Amino acid sequence: HVQFVESGGGLVQAGGSLRLSCAASGSTFRINAVGWYRQAPGKQRELVAAITSGGSTYYADSVKGRSTISRDNTENTVYLQVNSLKPEDTAVYFCNVGPLNRVLTGNHDYWGQGTQVIVSS
Repeated sequence: HVQFVESGGGLVQAGGSLRLSCAASGSTFRINAVGWYRQAPGKQRELVAAITSGGSTYYADSVKGRSTISRDNTENTVYLQVNSLKPEDTAVYFCNVGPLNRVLTGNHDYWGQGTQVIVSS
């Protein structure tokens, strides 16, 4: 069972950048895909970016071109760099781990606390 802790959120002005971290434990981390999701107030949680065990990446249209997801398997950590932040990026950001199809659908049984990102205009 993989456990994870999200960090790196905060208050940032529009146009700024943040680097979110997802630190995971568990021996199966390296063979699984990892996804970053976000949930804005009053909205459903959505997938923002994902990375496979082999390093292939996926980005939602809303962040494509200004975000980079990466993983360091030696540190069991996945990062999400988001640049040119917009007020609509304001949300709680979560990570999760699992087979790629589960990561893409977000059908996870367990979620962490997430990390809050607030982008001021």
